[in-house]
Amino acid sequence: YYTGGKTSLTIPEGVAPLVPDVNDPFVLSRPDVHDISATIGKDLVGTDHPVLNSAARYFFNSEDGKGKGKQVRPVMVMLLSRAMMGSNSELGELDSNHPYTAHILKSQRRLAEITEMIHTASLFHDDVIDEADTRRGQPAAHRAFGNKMAILAGDYLLARASICLARLRNVDVVECMSTVIEHLVRGEVLQIKDSRTGVVDMEGYLRKNFYKTASLMANSCKSAALLRRSPPDIIEAAYLYGKHIGVAFQLIDDALDFEGNEASLGKPALADLNAGLSTAPVLFAAEIHEEELIPAMARKFKKTGDIELALRCIHEADGVNRTKELAAVHAGIAMGAVMEAFEPSPYRDSLVHLACRVVDRSR
Repeated sequence: YYTGGKTSLTIPEGVAPLVPDVNDPFVLSRPDVHDISATIGKDLVGTDHPVLNSAARYFFNSEDGKGKGKQVRPVMVMLLSRAMMGSNSELGELDSNHPYTAHILKSQRRLAEITEMIHTASLFHDDVIDEADTRRGQPAAHRAFGNKMAILAGDYLLARASICLARLRNVDVVECMSTVIEHLVRGEVLQIKDSRTGVVDMEGYLRKNFYKTASLMANSCKSAALLRRSPPDIIEAAYLYGKHIGVAFQLIDDALDFEGNEASLGKPALADLNAGLSTAPVLFAAEIHEEELIPAMARKFKKTGDIELALRCIHEADGVNRTKELAAVHAGIAMGAVMEAFEPSPYRDSLVHLACRVVDRSR
């Protein structure tokens, strides 16, 4: 998977090469997701309180488009939803114009919106806890509205998402997506615990990342399959795809924290180190430079010279590239899941190319 400091995933046999108008994940999903932020801002989020209204819509109504982010989660949900149309389910081989299939796709589109609302709510809360200054290239919500209003806006988004979820009238999906909210809290508590002690092992780090990032992707993809009444193997494949893409996504995020800048990341570089957090590049470095690095990790890199020490150890241990290599392994597992379970189609191929895009991204 990995050569010369750059991650490169081998495209599985049977997958067509990337062609923008045929199987590019962001082009193929555009008809389904292009107006998701606008729909959330206009139709799904509405309150009589003007300040809470503005805060809750903060990332959905940005005029320059920066605020809405990459929308990877809605893209995944809708590509999977389309890919499953070619795979066995109780619905059979119905095309997208069939009334029942159109109803299912509408429900899956609503699920994609719910997923983005839950994700955005977590950003409101995370930025308050982390005391972040910027998010997606603009001031973090709590810098614009204050801590209390940012927390309330996040709570309000979760409440609206819960109402929309209940209206899907699918108990299994409600249970699945409710688990995500529990996991988000668990992940944040684990991170607070890590930031107090300063020391975490790779197993604990990956568990925290599952709760904070991968669970939402995994359970959203699983819910898309549940809405279509797919058989167990398709449901499991959807879950595995989302889970491993989520793990890879967070690993690349943590690697980019050491490579990018504020313009490319939408937030300051070295944000995790400066917050005292030990992410995968640090943990890989600690395997080799244990005596030097563990004490700096324990004091959360607060002593003069600790940041420089960590950067030197990471460089010597090739920690950033090893993190990318691990991300490529998880992306490969995700690709294998959809290749094994889904029928060939441009949508299945686009899921493979999305896995590559997640690992190869620079922002």
